[in-house]
Amino acid sequence: MASVRSNGRPEAEVIVNFLDGQSYSKGKVEEAFRALHLDKPYSRPPKAAPSPFKAEDIELIAQEFDITRGQAEKVLSEAQGNVLEALRRRVGL
Repeated sequence: MASVRSNGRPEAEVIVNFLDGQSYSKGKVEEAFRALHLDKPYSRPPKAAPSPFKAEDIELIAQEFDITRGQAEKVLSEAQGNVLEALRRRVGL
């Protein structure tokens, strides 16, 4: 369905023919976007809660083992926040 421009004339239907023999209609593409809910703005995920661990502890583990902050937090949470235990678990002792 053609939408109406601000000057009152309907917007032309756009059909594109590609070299591979396929043709795409603007209306059909818009229907596909609506079906996939791509015409609505993206909702941002909620921000993560601040970590209960000290920033220095997270940085220490992340730098020593060359892992991300998220992975370092996971190691600390598995060790109940004990840095020494987290280091031992990561090394395998």
